Amino acid sequence: MTETTAAAPIPGPADLPPVTPPATLPDTPPATSPGADAELVAAAVAAAGRGMVGRETVAEVVALCAVAGEHLLVVGAPGTAKSEAVRRVAAQLGGRYFEYLLGRFTEPNELFGPVDLRRLREGRVEFETAGMLPEAEIAFLDEVFLGSTAVLNTLLGLLNERVFRRGGTVLASPLRICVGAANHLPEDPALAAFADRFLARVFVEPVVDARLEELLEAGRRPAAPAATGDLLGALDRLTAAARGCDLDAVTPLLATALRRLRSAGVPVSDRRAVRSQNLVAAAAVLDGRTAASARDLWVLPLIAPTADTQALAREALADLIDRAANRSLAHTAEELSRSSAARAERLLRTGTALLAEHGGLPDGQDSRLRLEAALREIDAGFDPADLPAPLTGLRAGLVAAVTAGAAVAPVAPVTAGAAVASP
Repeated sequence: MTETTAAAPIPGPADLPPVTPPATLPDTPPATSPGADAELVAAAVAAAGRGMVGRETVAEVVALCAVAGEHLLVVGAPGTAKSEAVRRVAAQLGGRYFEYLLGRFTEPNELFGPVDLRRLREGRVEFETAGMLPEAEIAFLDEVFLGSTAVLNTLLGLLNERVFRRGGTVLASPLRICVGAANHLPEDPALAAFADRFLARVFVEPVVDARLEELLEAGRRPAAPAATGDLLGALDRLTAAARGCDLDAVTPLLATALRRLRSAGVPVSDRRAVRSQNLVAAAAVLDGRTAASARDLWVLPLIAPTADTQALAREALADLIDRAANRSLAHTAEELSRSSAARAERLLRTGTALLAEHGGLPDGQDSRLRLEAALREIDAGFDPADLPAPLTGLRAGLVAAVTAGAAVAPVAPVTAGAAVASP
């Protein structure tokens, strides 16, 4: 339908109805500790990422940004499972989901809803937004930079203020996060202001050759089923906890980190510097804490605008994030910080899940090979003297599970850095 709003009078501030906060936001203060809600979200993200080879970071950063109340831009070549990763996380988290592929000729009413004809006959230009982007709680916009000026201008206000304004329609949006995707970053300077509204960036590369067998095997498995419950309540409680997170202790370190980024040539505007605190606070509550620390600074490379500047950021911040880790977002914390603490958290989470699924060797030799691979990774990553206590217990469980099947098939030797004797 072609829009006919140009001739309609533009309402002034006095004519617009008042904007009220979305009814879905929590009215009660969060629990003392966000740990239980963080575990729920972590389990949902892990379920979404199961079978998505090399896309755990995308799934985890979607959750991070949803808690932080920030938007995410995912950049990568076609066919790299950008949209599939977002869909799976949205399905696990629940809530109203909106997805659309933008093009040069996408009309605003395809995203925001058509003109309400009944109201139009009464001389008022309003829009029917049911089932459209303004009423979504999680949104995914593919090829987001291909939208027309009319589309992007309306999106800008919606992303910035969580308020949809068009014609006589003013609607408070319950949007937690909008994920934009693109094959590459825009070169047009006119798009810079719009692109800057996506605070976090994730750059996706094709799966490396060494993991192609894993990719092919995962492609034959069915996707994880959507969660039956609605985790938006947990998400909102974590968001409320992040807003109240104590950042005082980490502020001097954060300022030092931002100065280092600028000195290294990473462009960090004042707006992005201020909003980076939202990511730090979200990382803290997803780690089960109500006060942020140096452990949470691993999120800072995400605010760098390009893949090259993100690499610069990791190098510039290496000594500040060398002890960073996160229990809920273990893969991303390890990827961005390269710290041994983050590696331990990731091995503990993935190894525990692997042991629960394959500890009884349900798939015979295949299960044993998976458990042995986990053992080798633990032994390659830590000297016996430096092995954290939780990993020591996990390793003992893996050894016991592998050797329990020794009568069925020979056990491949796991000797490097062995911390627990085989029974």
